[in-house]
Amino acid sequence: MTDTLDVTACVIGAGPVGATLAATLAAAGLPVAVVDRAPLPPMELPEFDGRAYAVALTSQRLLRAAGVWDHLPAPPQEILRIRVADGAPGRRPSSLRLDFAAEEVGEEPFGWMVEARSLRVALNARLPSLPGLSVFAPAAAAVTRGAGGAEVRVAGGPLIRARLVVGAEGRESPLRRAAGIGVTRWDYGQTGMVGAFAHERPHRATALEMFLPNGPFAQLPLAGPGGFGSAALPHASAFVWSDRTALARHFLAMDDAAFGRELARRLGDHLGAIRPIGRRWSYPLSALWAERFTDTRLALVGDAAHGIHPIAGQGLNLGFRDVAALAEVVIEAVAAGEDPGAPEVLRRYDRRARPDAALMLGATHALERLFGNDLPPLRLARRIGIAAVDRLPRLKAMFARRAMGMGAGVSGLLGGQGLMRLRD
Repeated sequence: MTDTLDVTACVIGAGPVGATLAATLAAAGLPVAVVDRAPLPPMELPEFDGRAYAVALTSQRLLRAAGVWDHLPAPPQEILRIRVADGAPGRRPSSLRLDFAAEEVGEEPFGWMVEARSLRVALNARLPSLPGLSVFAPAAAAVTRGAGGAEVRVAGGPLIRARLVVGAEGRESPLRRAAGIGVTRWDYGQTGMVGAFAHERPHRATALEMFLPNGPFAQLPLAGPGGFGSAALPHASAFVWSDRTALARHFLAMDDAAFGRELARRLGDHLGAIRPIGRRWSYPLSALWAERFTDTRLALVGDAAHGIHPIAGQGLNLGFRDVAALAEVVIEAVAAGEDPGAPEVLRRYDRRARPDAALMLGATHALERLFGNDLPPLRLARRIGIAAVDRLPRLKAMFARRAMGMGAGVSGLLGGQGLMRLRD
């Protein structure tokens, strides 16, 4: 006979968003399963691979409540300052710039830079420690959903009976497709390049966002010094570089020395000599919007529900906002004796998550349209606008709080109020 596992929620997809949701629900005392067709990445990678996440303050609060943050293998790098400027490759950036300091807003950082491997180590350490959480990876699963519940048949494993199934499988979500949920896509004609570089001078916990004619370029501080190569270049930063696809392919084909020179043309000389480290990663830039985030016994989170341009570095943070919204709705429903997969409960999730995601999608799309060109009148207007914000304390503080993930109505897990824990 096939074993049967009864759970409140079965999360399909064990990436950072899906795994964090599973950990959050299980930490609250709910029985949860998570299934992924790929094996969980190994806990120990041989070397730094160049990928890192900018984790906003509100996302850090969620990860701490889920018990993930405390499992990071090394302290992450705080982001204490953000500089925004307009420029062009090989030229000094405009003197009309915008400088944010976390101390002007409160006592906490804007966020933290967390290496991708470190977050995976933390998730892999946290998931097995939760008694109510079952992980099946790698595993193929067949999902059926009905008004009375859902069933997930794991190949070579149990039959999972769930009140709710969560699609966290990324932009090409099979669950979304099977539910007949349509999507709208926007192709930006750009490729995002991600990696890291070692540098001579300290970054002083400062992130740089440069708006360039073909797309934004960001330098993000990494923890150190000491783990990045040589005595001459003891510090490190990550980069997120968007450029037209044809140019990006040209840059990606370069050797490290030539690629480093192109990085320096966009970065400037404030960090001294630089050298690329780790791998380079690339992906086409597009936006995606699901026509709805829910269906019968189904909720979509993260890239399965939406995808945004990386111009503000908020893609993963937006996925974590979905996690907080859905986890709170499910936990509150169970505490009240409600069915957590019922239509009225899923409507609450949709009302919480969808407007927030729409606002971020619209904002990043508008920023890309405004800053992703080199028309002289627009270039002058945006430089004046950047300088104006720098001289308007209230407006500047509002933008700073948004960088932290804060805003009107932020509460619960994102507000640092902790996790409601249910009795068995």
